[in-house]
Amino acid sequence: MSDTPWLSLIGITEDGLPGLPDASRRALAEAEIVFGGPRHLDLAGVADRGRPWPVPFSVEPVLAERVRKVAVLVSGDPFWHGAGGSLAAHLAPGEWRAFPAPSTFSLAAARLGWRIEATVCMGLHAAPFERLVPVLAPGRQVICLLRDGAAAGDLARWLSARGFGPSKLHVLECLGGPRERLRQTRAQDFALPDVAAPVAVAITAAGAPGLPRASGLPDDMFTHDGQITKRPVRALTLSALAPRAGELLWDIGGGSGSISVEWALAAPGGRAITIEPRADRCANIGANAVVFGLDHMIEVIQGAAPQALTDLPAPDAVFLGGGGSPELIAHLWRTLPAGTRIVANAVTLESEALLIDSHQRHGGHLLRAELAEAAPLGRMRGWDRARPITQWSVIR
Repeated sequence: MSDTPWLSLIGITEDGLPGLPDASRRALAEAEIVFGGPRHLDLAGVADRGRPWPVPFSVEPVLAERVRKVAVLVSGDPFWHGAGGSLAAHLAPGEWRAFPAPSTFSLAAARLGWRIEATVCMGLHAAPFERLVPVLAPGRQVICLLRDGAAAGDLARWLSARGFGPSKLHVLECLGGPRERLRQTRAQDFALPDVAAPVAVAITAAGAPGLPRASGLPDDMFTHDGQITKRPVRALTLSALAPRAGELLWDIGGGSGSISVEWALAAPGGRAITIEPRADRCANIGANAVVFGLDHMIEVIQGAAPQALTDLPAPDAVFLGGGGSPELIAHLWRTLPAGTRIVANAVTLESEALLIDSHQRHGGHLLRAELAEAAPLGRMRGWDRARPITQWSVIR
């Protein structure tokens, strides 16, 4: 690493300059230009050296000053929901040095006596509250960073509307400085006036049971027009797709997007690209991604495969909900990287014949599932049989 990096990433808390260690103060004093939010610039007292972040946020103004000594002020740890990661992605290791301070998460946990390793920490200052959907469950502890004081009440109302009204909220304002204040309420009883920023809300969830995490969520949790991989078949499909952390799925013929949703829920950091020809179904896929808090993990492309697959990043797994076509399967086999997992489901005789032929050509595993559910039959009950499902799964 170079001895003279041009960029210093300096964590600052609400106690301002008095709370900075000597190394951070020296780096700040040496800087010709200091970037940060207006609050950070005021706390550091940098006067005319200060440059507020552009709106919308961009790191380009910082990168444009490579020939000068530059400091960037962030709240707490530059690499935990801070600008550090965004900047470091554009820099060589020798170009920057970091001076972290305690993060808001650390300060909040210290005030509450919570174990950070057992607490979910989320930055919701620029993200929808739906990001909480996959993590909320009775007793779960979550610390959320919020955009402003009004957002604390908005979060309480959002929780209450989704059955988490009994959740205990700790509203933590201006942590680490002279204006620090901690108040407690229930989400359903929220009436705290004048919540000051910067603010975090710590949640101990209560009320609703939370989202089931086993594969095969109830069909009625999804917006759909009837074109949906039904719950038991979805469970079989997710098992065959075998999602792993950080992997990418191509969901070809997305329908409702239920497979993409459950893929992203099952694989931490897992992403999905859903290809669907119909605009109305693309809208349903997008709506389901939002409701489950996964709109940042699921991309919807309106189009038909294989044409719509051009220039997409290579997947780790591919799902064909309608069995595909000979041309599509040939295209995938020709173009996908070795090791890609392919799963295809079929309900028609024609698509079943295609999967049987594909199994004969390429190997893999062929499964036939026949399902039935109890349903009224006159004054009694009988088995209501669904169409048999043929599933072909193979590793390219």
